[in-house]
Amino acid sequence: MIPSYRVIQWATGSVGREALRAVLAHPQLELAGVRVYSAEKEGRDAGELCGMPPTGVRATQSSAALLATDADCVLYMPRRADLDEVSALLASGKNVIATPFLFYGHAYPEAERARLERACEQGKSSVHGTGIHPGLVGTVLPLALSGLSRRIERLTIQERANWSLYDSPRITFDNMRFGAPPEQATLEANPFARWNSQLFSQQIWLLADGLHARIDRVTEEQELVTAAQRCEIRGGVIEAGTVSGQRYRWRGVAGERTLIEIEALWTVGPDYPERWPRPRDGWTIQIEGEPSAQLHFISLASFARRDVPIAEHVHAADIATAMHAVNAVPAVCDAPPGIRSALDLPLTRAGIGFGMTGISRRLE
Repeated sequence: MIPSYRVIQWATGSVGREALRAVLAHPQLELAGVRVYSAEKEGRDAGELCGMPPTGVRATQSSAALLATDADCVLYMPRRADLDEVSALLASGKNVIATPFLFYGHAYPEAERARLERACEQGKSSVHGTGIHPGLVGTVLPLALSGLSRRIERLTIQERANWSLYDSPRITFDNMRFGAPPEQATLEANPFARWNSQLFSQQIWLLADGLHARIDRVTEEQELVTAAQRCEIRGGVIEAGTVSGQRYRWRGVAGERTLIEIEALWTVGPDYPERWPRPRDGWTIQIEGEPSAQLHFISLASFARRDVPIAEHVHAADIATAMHAVNAVPAVCDAPPGIRSALDLPLTRAGIGFGMTGISRRLE
């Protein structure tokens, strides 16, 4: 008999909604509860929140109610992680798959890591952080590509993304501070930027341990650029002189030599700095070694259809982020208790795969 798992969907933003739809369609998963953060979603049927038929499961803002709910796993997808919340879920016996944090436990602050480990021990549960990037692009794909290598000299991961149509103005403007004066968007001034930066640093440490790179530190760099002219993007306006581009570089360094580098080139609006590199949109993973190898990854709504609106192409990354978490549910639930990274779990693959055809038609 194929095992089944009771799942709580925690948060229903752009990524959480896609995860909720996937849980409802997945033959191995049963929805046990839904956590929401707004009064307008309180009490609404889970199916209504994601464009699916009624389920009989009502959304709630009560963490306590869901903590008492019988479930095997929580798909934890708020914008920011709450350590108290996650620890309580783990201690209650629920496995947790998170998209906003914990991509590599060994790189997490020692006191917080110890607290999570104690909660896992108490609840005999596991916690795993994943998504598209950080997540798949920064861990699974480089590790898979490394299987072709006899020797590695340098690993780089480069992301190019224009956020103009991203379907979360709150993240674009409030969290990332596009459209803000530059002094408000620096790593020193913006707590979200610092929090986001450490997620990518965790990936560097994971890759270093997984590929036997004896790095001694991870460095971070940030460069901000401003808009030359006023422009409108989804959810707001970028005024001339405010932040329209953010470049980050995280480097895993051994002595004075960079072994692993992750670079992000994020912009809004039509401007792009002349001095910046110009990679293709998406993510490029490159191994310099014996042999050298390069992989370019991009997620779109469709490669075959040419009439897909650009907004759907942008939203494809949200679906990918959600699905890498949803598809990991069986592996995380079956894993030994503790903090589990991509180095500890089997390859995550599609739980429905080609069986999704009829479900896709029903969702249209």
